[in-house]
Parts: sequence; structure tokens; C-alpha cells
Amino acid sequence: MRDTRAELLLQGEVLVRRRGYAGFSYADLAEAVGIRKASIHHHFPTKPDLARALVAAYDARYDAALAAILSDEPNAIGRIAAYGRLYLGGVEAGLGCLCAALAIEGEALPEPVRAEITRFFEKHIAWLEAVLTAGIATGQVRAGVVPAATARMVVATLEGALLMERLLAGPAGFRDTLDALCAALRSAGVSSRSDDTI
Repeated sequence: MRDTRAELLLQGEVLVRRRGYAGFSYADLAEAVGIRKASIHHHFPTKPDLARALVAAYDARYDAALAAILSDEPNAIGRIAAYGRLYLGGVEAGLGCLCAALAIEGEALPEPVRAEITRFFEKHIAWLEAVLTAGIATGQVRAGVVPAATARMVVATLEGALLMERLLAGPAGFRDTLDALCAALRSAGVSSRSDDTI
């Protein structure tokens, strides 16, 4: 049986990541899924309802990925590298980060959507801050690193590389940026082979 809601979320995410929130209409989404526009309103009465559902689904996928990284990768720099690779699929597919694509529109977004995006980024910054703090304690991350500020820098660097390398060097350029980021965070004397950089 066809799962129309799941198809709408899948195609809606692609449209937002390619065009932004204001760059598509329900008519575009109806065409992408192959249904009547009125059918979309049955699942998502308004565009803000759709946007919030998209962010919730994206956030849930990231939650699972972050938990898997903590479970599978004991090394702090390896965790940063694994986190960075979550962005790589967007570079390969020519798609931006969903939440960044929405955030670009700032004040034009409905407040509930902005709130969901803010929570998404705050959660990632807190996760990275904890990873960096643990890495400093174990000597894997440079002692001079300030976890709170550096966590924000990691997100900003990866979001910027995702945007830029879609136009410039593609996945290879993104990998180079991620490798440089990890190298800048790694303690002197800690071999790069001890983590899972790409």
C-alpha cells in the first residue's frame, strides 16, 4: 500500500534542500509525488506544518546517527570525523542541509519552524561540546580547545563546506576540509591513524 505521507516527506525534503522554503509550492510537491495538491492538505494542512514535520524527521535521523557514532567510535577525533561524514551525502547528492536551507530564510519563516531549527542546531552544538570536552580529558583533543566555541566552529565549518563544495571541488574538497578540521583539533603526538578520519 502506498505511504503518501512518507513520499511527501521525502520529496518535500529534497525540494527544501534544493530550493529553500520559499522556493517551492504545494503544486511542485504534488507534481513530484504524483498526487493532487488537495491531497497534500490532508496530511499537512499548511506549509509550516509540512516544514515542522520535515525538521522532525530529519532530527530523528540525526539523533539515531549521533547515538551510533557514540556507540561505535571511542575516539573523540574519530567522532568528529564521523559527524562530518554525515554531511558528505549532501555534497554527493548536491543537496544542502535541510535545517541550514530553512535557516537562511530567517525572519521569513514562521516562528514554530524557526524554533524547531534552533533546537536542532543547539542539540548538535551540545553533542559536539560533550565530545570535545571528553576528548580534551583523554588527551585526544588539543588542550587549548574551548569546547563551547569550537563546537559552534565545527558546525559552521561543515555547513560552509557543504554549501561551498557543492559548487567547487565536490566530495573531495569536503573531505579535505574535514581532514583539516580534525587535524587542527587533534593533540600533538596523537597519530591520525588512531581515529577514523576519511
